Amino acid sequence: MTTSLALGPAPDVRLARINPVAQLAAMTLVTLVVLTSLDVVTPAVVVAAELCLLPAAGLTRAGDLWRRTWPLLFGATSVGVVNVVLSPDAALVTGLGLGLRVIGLALPGVLLVASTDPVRLADALTIHCRVPTRVAYGALAALRLVPLLTAEFESIRLARRTRGVEGRTPVAAVRLLAGVGFALLVGALRRGSRLATAMDARGFDSGIARTNARGSALHARDAVFVVGTALVCAAGITLSVVLGTWAPIFVG
Repeated sequence: MTTSLALGPAPDVRLARINPVAQLAAMTLVTLVVLTSLDVVTPAVVVAAELCLLPAAGLTRAGDLWRRTWPLLFGATSVGVVNVVLSPDAALVTGLGLGLRVIGLALPGVLLVASTDPVRLADALTIHCRVPTRVAYGALAALRLVPLLTAEFESIRLARRTRGVEGRTPVAAVRLLAGVGFALLVGALRRGSRLATAMDARGFDSGIARTNARGSALHARDAVFVVGTALVCAAGITLSVVLGTWAPIFVG
């Protein structure tokens, strides 16, 4: 489970060459198009294009891909099934379209996390988007602690199992999970307080403009990536219009 939360891409990940700001801009385009299209064709085209980017994000192994996307797949399936079952007018195509919308909205985030170093993301946000350094690097520090939180969860669970504290019934299992969660919460609050004190001691809240040693530059490939995303979205809408299935939310 720890590997699924590992931060930072492998050295040979091609999508890592794209500036994080360009990836965020592409995600914004995809979000706008998928959210405003209620048909099944538009999200299907977008999801197909996103799946083509999985190898470029380093997600080539089935096990790694499953660990990163199973919550997404579960959520998409649940949305589609619930809408088909509970809505008397919903057809299977409607449920499929809703599920594809969920995947189309969430999969770019999986690609971003798999291919982007959080340090590069924080640098790009502070340089190009003028995000305050306290916010950007505070979020970066929090992300760096996620794998540690996962390791602590495993340690607490194994320690309780060693002492013979196991959930043999569903109620006991829920109580055990609640106890582990409370222990993790206390540890996270203590660690967060120490981290905030350390960041303040290093001047992150001084109000003085900070320089950036690494920098972040936008290249022609970043513009090509954003334009390519826009073309894919336009192709999805065009194909939907041609097939007569396009149903934008702003049309009653």
